[in-house]
Amino acid sequence: MSHYLSSLPLWISTLIIVVIPSALAMVGTVIIRRKIGLERLMTNNEIAGFKFATVGVIYAVLLAFAVIVVWQRFSDADTAVLQEAGASATIYRLTNGSGPEATAVQNALSNYLELVIEKDWPRMAGETPTDDVRTALNQLYQTGTRMSGTSGVQSAALVEIFRQLDVLTQSRRTRLQLATGIVPGVLWLVLVTGAILTVGFTFFFGTENLHAQVMMTGVLSAIVFMGLLVIISINYPFTGPVHIDSEPIERVLADFGHRT
Repeated sequence: MSHYLSSLPLWISTLIIVVIPSALAMVGTVIIRRKIGLERLMTNNEIAGFKFATVGVIYAVLLAFAVIVVWQRFSDADTAVLQEAGASATIYRLTNGSGPEATAVQNALSNYLELVIEKDWPRMAGETPTDDVRTALNQLYQTGTRMSGTSGVQSAALVEIFRQLDVLTQSRRTRLQLATGIVPGVLWLVLVTGAILTVGFTFFFGTENLHAQVMMTGVLSAIVFMGLLVIISINYPFTGPVHIDSEPIERVLADFGHRT
């Protein structure tokens, strides 16, 4: 469900996650007032206010923790893409003008990066998985191994080339792992249940000005569910309107004349 919501246009996600629940909370406030009555609700204000402060703080801490963790992992995915692009650019430079074997490495690297853009990004967005990119990466390693048997590249450069290949491989593995989602199911259960209970707690209060109470409930609900919207929007770093694109890798291909 969270993957489906994150793949929707942002305005639709906002409508489903923020607007509709907030409207229901406001309607619920009116219904509870009419069924229970103002006098009975007002008797809860003192004790309910104290307990609501505790409930609100606990949920605010939990929500903030979730947002920070998800944002950090989103940043990790972005960093992985930048590291992959940086390692690719370094390999291009280290193999520039070093003979036919080095040119073969550049061609294999170009083939890998093109498949990353054409195959990996749709895969990370939830489409059909493919092994083409892994095969291209294996071919890149094999080409580099063949180059190590020649004298066209200095040994220090060879060591650095394979180190950058390792960085490229680790970065790809990182982004593939993070693409599957960051927030575990049990945390989603706690976040959604906590949001419902926190907003529902406001139904125990009663004020003489019903319109003001309805508006306050709506504002509180909107703030709570906007936090959930942020988490859902970036929980899958390569899916939906808020996502990490392949521009850094595309720039590397363009800079070295292998992609226009």
